[in-house]
Amino acid sequence: MEYRNLGRSGLKVSEVALGGWVTYGHSVHDETMVRDIVKAAYDEGVNFFDQADIYAKGKSEELMGAALRELPRHTLVLSSKVYWPMSDDVNDQGLSRKHILESIDGSLKRLGTDYLDIYFAHRYDENVPMDEIVMAFDQVVRSGKALYWGTSMWPAARIAEAVEFAKAHGLHGPATEQPEYSMINRDRVEKDILPYTERAGVGLVVWSPLAMGLLTGKYDDGKPDGARLSDNETWAKNFLTDENIQKVRDLKPVADDLGITRAQLAVAWLLRHKGVSSVITGATKPGQITDTVRAAGVRLDAAVVQRIEEILNPV
Repeated sequence: MEYRNLGRSGLKVSEVALGGWVTYGHSVHDETMVRDIVKAAYDEGVNFFDQADIYAKGKSEELMGAALRELPRHTLVLSSKVYWPMSDDVNDQGLSRKHILESIDGSLKRLGTDYLDIYFAHRYDENVPMDEIVMAFDQVVRSGKALYWGTSMWPAARIAEAVEFAKAHGLHGPATEQPEYSMINRDRVEKDILPYTERAGVGLVVWSPLAMGLLTGKYDDGKPDGARLSDNETWAKNFLTDENIQKVRDLKPVADDLGITRAQLAVAWLLRHKGVSSVITGATKPGQITDTVRAAGVRLDAAVVQRIEEILNPV
């Protein structure tokens, strides 16, 4: 495993992180299996474990938290997120000061820890003034309940607004942004997010690097029943196209020549950006995370990157 600074901060995160979205509490319910996956990741050098209160309505935090409590806390970088409704209560959602300050206590309890390393605003909230959002997260950091805070799926303009407001008022600004980013879902990050965050020193920790498994090659022979992309109409419409499936097939010789899997190639391709601090991946069994972490430290030279570009963006 190799480690990178989280943006311009001094926090070191593993190049590959383990996340809990659509896995723990959804497809994986067994505590022993979650423990085995977390332990496998940790043994491979993963120190960054990402969660959110909305994942399985808190169950994902509980399952991963139980496993993480068996590991030395000071060796871990734990994150969670706030924004989505956790109940029908009108104030149990969004980025109001009330919801942020109450929600972190819930995440800490479910994860079984005294503090988070990173607390994310899970989406931008147009209904709350930026000063309230930034000041609330600053309060979280000053209270010691989180060491850093970040944004997730925010437009670049809003990230910049938060950074500038924090600077102008001596507050803790966002240290990181968590966008969706992969070989086949790249335009928003490359055209909008990275140009700003690299200049500002805001590190990216990206999610869905394998496009719900598409980039592993599991759809080479078509769309199997029961696969996550096949069952999700929105994702299937956007990503599970004949064109994208063919691109993934064409990436296989590139990965083979490097002696790595296509999943590892997809993660290494993301890590080629100095502005990417970590890549968050999921796992439903230990072997998946031990395979993915092999991408850490893989460096793609210019010729390989060009070869990939010719596949992803044919003239």
